[in-house]
Amino acid sequence: MDIVSFPLGPLETNCYLAMSGASAVAVDVGGDPAPVLARLKAGGLTLEAICLTHLHCDHLYGVAALARETGCRVLAGAEDARLMETELGRGGLMGLPLVDAFAWEPVAPGETTLAGMPCRVLATPGHSPGSRSFYFPEAGVVFVGDLLFYRSIGRTDFAGGDYDVLLGAVASEIFSLPDKTLVYPGHGPATTVGDEKRHNPFFSEFAR
Repeated sequence: MDIVSFPLGPLETNCYLAMSGASAVAVDVGGDPAPVLARLKAGGLTLEAICLTHLHCDHLYGVAALARETGCRVLAGAEDARLMETELGRGGLMGLPLVDAFAWEPVAPGETTLAGMPCRVLATPGHSPGSRSFYFPEAGVVFVGDLLFYRSIGRTDFAGGDYDVLLGAVASEIFSLPDKTLVYPGHGPATTVGDEKRHNPFFSEFAR
């Protein structure tokens, strides 16, 4: 699997294009998807799905345009549906622009196949109620959105956030993955499961 990152939108949200053979999936399209479309065209790739780690507006600004241009499906956690009725999901929060409406379908935790590769969809709430992480075991990568960052964690003061739930989700769902697993967050640089176990100050118990 080849992975390219595009920081998009007003908060420079990491949009990832994960490619395998002639297929690809996009994760969290937070702004104008022009560079994503250009990469798809250059590689002759078919976009199979847009995978949304959660339905906060800064991860959504390019979803409608990318889905319209490619005809692909959009996947997100069902528990986040109510966020689209608020400024946090539909935009307007803190002066951020509104999100163009798009259709999406719920993705449940469990095993599936995306871009021709096995994928385990993980329920990782805490930053949002329906947060999902997308783990590709053969590639050794997991896309976590705003659940976990390099040496930090996602904020939990938005509606539907829960600090203890987030810590538990990271501990049970992410830290149970192999240490060498690459962690691709919604903002900032990538990290690894092992590095965060050893050095993330929010999880000092794992450093022992």
